[in-house]
Order: sequence, then structure tokens, then C-alpha cells
Amino acid sequence: MMILEKKIIAALFILCCGKIFSQTIDGRILDATTSEAISDARIENLASGVVVYSGENGNFQIEAENFPVNLEVSYLGFQDRVQTITGQEQKVIISIRPHRDDLSEVVIRSTIIPNELQEIPASVGLISESDMQRTDAIAILDNFNYVPGMFVNQGALNTNKINIRGIGARSQYSTNRVQAYFDGIPLTTAEGELTLDDIDQESLERIEIIKGPTSSIYGAGLGGSINLYSARPEEEGTSGKVKYQLSSFNTSKKMVSAAHNSGNTNLFANYSHVKSDGYRENGNYDRKSALVNAKVFTSENNSISFLANFTTLKAFIPSSLNEEDFMNNPETAAFTWAASQGYESYDRGLLGVAYNHQFTDNFSNTTSVYANFRNGYEPRPFDILKEERLSVGARTKFSLNMDLGDMASQLSFGAEYYNEWYEIGTFENLYENFENMGSVRGLRLSNNEQERNYANFFGQINLEITDKWNAEAGLNINTTSYNLTDLYAEDDVNQSGNYRFETVVSPRIGTTYEIGNGKNVYASISQGFSTPTVSETLTPEGQINTDLKPETGINYEIGFKGNWLNNRFYTELALYSIQIENLLVAQRVGQDQYVGVNAGKTDHNGIEFLTKYNIDLGGGVTGRPYVNAAFNFFEFDEFVNEEEDFSGNELPGVPKSTVNVGFDLSTNFGLSFYSNFRAVGEIPLNDANSIYTDNYELLNLKAAYNFVLAEFFEIGLNAGVNNLLDEHYAASVLTNAVGFGGAAPRYYYPGNPINYFGGITVRYNF
Repeated sequence: MMILEKKIIAALFILCCGKIFSQTIDGRILDATTSEAISDARIENLASGVVVYSGENGNFQIEAENFPVNLEVSYLGFQDRVQTITGQEQKVIISIRPHRDDLSEVVIRSTIIPNELQEIPASVGLISESDMQRTDAIAILDNFNYVPGMFVNQGALNTNKINIRGIGARSQYSTNRVQAYFDGIPLTTAEGELTLDDIDQESLERIEIIKGPTSSIYGAGLGGSINLYSARPEEEGTSGKVKYQLSSFNTSKKMVSAAHNSGNTNLFANYSHVKSDGYRENGNYDRKSALVNAKVFTSENNSISFLANFTTLKAFIPSSLNEEDFMNNPETAAFTWAASQGYESYDRGLLGVAYNHQFTDNFSNTTSVYANFRNGYEPRPFDILKEERLSVGARTKFSLNMDLGDMASQLSFGAEYYNEWYEIGTFENLYENFENMGSVRGLRLSNNEQERNYANFFGQINLEITDKWNAEAGLNINTTSYNLTDLYAEDDVNQSGNYRFETVVSPRIGTTYEIGNGKNVYASISQGFSTPTVSETLTPEGQINTDLKPETGINYEIGFKGNWLNNRFYTELALYSIQIENLLVAQRVGQDQYVGVNAGKTDHNGIEFLTKYNIDLGGGVTGRPYVNAAFNFFEFDEFVNEEEDFSGNELPGVPKSTVNVGFDLSTNFGLSFYSNFRAVGEIPLNDANSIYTDNYELLNLKAAYNFVLAEFFEIGLNAGVNNLLDEHYAASVLTNAVGFGGAAPRYYYPGNPINYFGGITVRYNF
């Protein structure tokens, strides 16, 4: 009996000692992209095999006897992550990332309330980090042409304009009618102009595009919104990377980056330098850019993020060509631009700080403040432009999870304020008086100061009406005003004045219904608007046209998003109709000079289709074929311009159709292959539809091989060819071009002929 009692006492002692020397790990699981808590995530102690699941607010507790210990976290739609715990942490925060390629489960961040792609009643284009591997990484805008419903006119590395569903197609030389943000910092100027081509795509993790009017979220965005998200290191530890790439036309890219991830602290820095002689005369290009971003979880319920991006650029401008030169001498520049050696040069930067605070498990706030600047100098044949721009702003958003009766709901609301100061001056260009010297600055022609500000007040509610039926409604109230001060006293024209647009209320309503497992139909109605730029409001006499109204439009859309074959096959179909009123038309009043008028209505009807299939080919080889297409039926509903009636004509500047067919192949031994065939339909070049471009097809190929050279060294090699078929095509067009002095109109920007690239990347893991 005594022996039995001793054994029981010994067993109890051993058990108690085990409890004494074990330790409880207290932690929380978050979405790395949104900082939202993740419930029901699986956490396994790899040493003991113990498994627990996170609670409603992402919190968990798990026992560990010896340290360090590895915890593996997994959750549907997210990448598995193994986190090493040293035992010194008071509170462990583990952030996991959504799958890059699983379109069916990816979480979209650019809506006011983040949600899975299939649950959003709108057409959202996603360009993932793996999607961006298909290109040569020289021009970020190459990636947008893979998104159905988007079309990029690419006149040169620095001469691009984006249109979404045909909106923005009538812009002459730049992108407008589209809102864009970089980690929540506005990239679109206060008057609606947008430049994205100077951003290095290797600084990005992903791009999200909401197509169609998004004014209920972002204010003045008739065409849609583009949201860029900076790259962050996924793997724990510290690493450095160096890349060098050579391409045709004496193009080179040098890049160096560093990354650090210690769980609670995330840091990434990148510097790149791109140079090119260009395919065309007067096409030299030189861009240096640097990015730093950081995210720190300061406590269990708080995080702070920082972003800085700087670019310096000097890029010469070959401009557009007439039809004869386009067909026979596409490598030449327009005569006046070559003679003046026209170019643009600028320094641009943006800074932003965001703070996220979790008040309770169901209530949080994110507030950001930001500033950006641009100082530019642009010699053009008709004058020399000098400009300085400074913008500051702030945005705050509150998010609340609650129940309305028996319905689970999410509410988000907030406000944004943006103020911009812009100083612009023009000077004579005396290049004709100084042969072979390029542009020479002469007397001042104008000197103006502009101040523009806008405020957005927004809100959205999502309702889970039943397990299968969800609905959402949103509203934005926008006020925009500006004043113009004419500081040039050498003429009789005074352009000074104040202008305020009427307050615009932009509603949106949408619903989704799950008709089968992983298969949703949706419908939405949204309103949007875009205000005129200052240059569009100026009359030929230099006065402000106070009668000019913002463009407005209503988008009606229905669609389907569905998974098939055990989530390996994903499809989307969208049918939409956008009705635009108070169409802003750029009327040409001189060489490369325009004024704006409200001249009618347009109908943007279209069909978009996307499909993607993941195939396990065995032996560690995965194939990903994809097909996407857009069929556009864009026309003037009512349009009378200078006594000419163009009603019923097709909208110029937009192809009738675009089709992408591609195949991506990846292996677990580091070899990858990418192929894309792109077909673009004919494009009307003027309102009268009297002239069209030819349709064209492009074939691009790329191969890459990544391998481990030593324990800490990784090597990546890549090579490829663009325009393998050596197609002669117009990569961009200038709509409604007019020839002056008997010259033929210059409609065309020729695309690059067949060209090659190859590079090497070296990564060191510390």
C-alpha cells in the first residue's frame, strides 16, 4: 500500500512540475494586408502537436514546454506561416497573407469594407505579385493591359494614358477621370490628372482596380480607381537583393532592395535606376526611384505604418506621327519635337503615415496623413512649361461590426480632406533661333497660382441578409473648389477667379447571391463624377468658364463569379452599361492646345470575361492557363460639336475588343515560363469615325530560373522577348488630331518592334 501511495505522489509531482515549467503563449492572428483579426485560424505547436484555434478577435493561447518553439498557422485562403517563438514575447502577433493566385478567396482591400472578391458586387481587377512576373518589369503599365476592361495607350515610357471601360479615352496626353492611391495616399492630383508610369513595379505587392464609377468610395472617380500596395517581406528574417537587367534599345535596369521581418516589425526598402535610348528618335529615358515602407505593431491593438517614395526623371518626347511616317519611318520623332529636343523632367515624392487602433474586438479606426510634391520642367515646341505642386491631406475611417436584428452587418464611415497648391508658368521656346541647340528659354508668357481643395464624406454598410444573400449600400458627399491667381501683368488678360462646383452626392447599392457552392451572381448600381481640370475651364481668351459642369455617370452592372472543379477553375462574367452626361470634350484651339466644353452624352456598354485554371501536371509542375476578354460597344448618345452631329458614332480612342490568352508554368525546382498572346481590335481615331487603326496581335514570352547557390545565396535568371511576331502597330493614338499649316494630322504613336531582355538577381538571406 505504501508503495502504491508513493507512486501516486511521484506521478502527481511530475505532472505538477510539468505544469510549472511549461508556459502559455498568448497571441493573436491578423491579416497582414488589412490588420484585421482572423478567427478560426489553426495554430499548431510543431514540437508537441497541440492544436488550437483563434477566437473571434483573433486571440489564442497554446502551451509550450521548451523554447524556442515553432507555431504553424493556417487558414483557408491564406498562406501557411511558421513563426518561431523565443519565449521572451509578452504578446505574440502573427500576420498571415492571402494566397497570391487563389482568385476565389483573395481579400480585396480597396473597398471601404475589405471583403473576399466573390462577395463584392462589382467588377474588381487584381494584379498580383506573381502576375507581375510575366513582364520585363520596365514599365508598370504593361500589367494593366492584362485586366479586361482596361486599355493603356503607351506612346513611350513616359507618355501613357489609361482608360477604364472607355472613360478617359478622350484625354489627349495623360490619364484623367481615374482615382489612384498608393497605400492609401492619393496619386491623382486635386484636378484629376494621374501619372503612374514612374512607379517601379518591383516595389509593389499587388494592384487592385475597381472598374466603373467609384465616387461612392473615393469621390471624383468616374472611370474607376486604382489602388497600389507596396511590397512587404513575407518571410521572417533579413535579406538583401540585387538585380541587373539589359534590354533592347540600350535599355538597362539596376535594382537593390532590403527587407526585414521580425513578426512585430516589417521593413522594406527598394532603389531602382532605369535608362534607355528608346526605339524612336528623341526617346532617351532616365528614371531613378526609391521606396521605403515600414509597419510596426506597437501593441496588441495598435499598429503604425510609414511610406516614402521618391522619383527623379528626365525623359525626352518623340510625340505622335502622321500616317506616312508611322508606316514608313516609325523610329523618327515628330519634326518640331526633334528640333526642339523636347522633354519632361521632374522630381516627385510622397510621404504618408497611417495609424490603426482597435478600440474593441468589433470597433477600429485607421487614420492617415500624407503629403506629396512634384517639381517639373517641360520644354515643348510651342512653349516651355515650369510647374510646382504641393499637396497635403488626411483620411480617417471607422469600422464597426454589429448585428441589425438577426442580420450580421459591417459599417464603415469616415472623411477625407485634400488641399493642393499649384504654381505654373510658361516661357517662350526659342529653339528655332538657335540651330541644333534644342530648347532655349525666352521671355515669360504666363504665371499662375492655383489652389484646389476637396472634401469627401463617405459611408458604407454591408448586410448578411441570409447565409447566401448579402447586400451593401454606400454614399459619398464631395465638395470641390479652387481659386486661380494670375500673377502675370504683361498682358491685358486677368485669369484670376474663384470657382466652386456644386456639392455632389454619389450613392451606390449592390447585392450578391450564392446560387451554388462557390458560385455567386451580383448586381449593382453606382453613380460617379469627374470635375474639369483648370486648363479645361479656361476659355481661348484666358477667362474661367464658370458654366462648365462636372461629367456625371451611372453604372448598371450584373455579373457572375464562380469556382469549379474543386476551386481549381475560376470564372468571371460582367455585363455593364454606363451612361455619361455633360461629356467634357477637348476642342483644339492651337498646336497641342485645347479647351473644354460640355458637349453631350455617351453610352458605355460592354461585356467582360475572365477565366483562370490551375492544373497539377505532376512532378512538381503547375500550369495556369488563362483567358480574358472585353467587348466594347461605346458610342455617342447625343453629341453635337461645332455644329457637327456625331450622335450614334463610336467613341474614339478605345479598341472594339481586347483578348488575352496566356499560359503560366511553374515548378517546385525553380523553373518558370510565361506566355501571352494579345489581340486588340481596331480603334476609331476621330469623332466622325472616318479613320481607324488596324487591329493587331502581340506575342510575349518569358522564362525564369531561380535556384539556391549556397546556404544563404539565391540566384534568379530571366530572359524573354516582347512582340515576337514583330507586329507593326499603334501602341497609342491621339484622337481628333488636326494638322496645322498644311501638315497631315499626327494620330499615331508606333509601338516597339520585336525586342529582347534578360537579367540576373542575387539574393542573400542574413
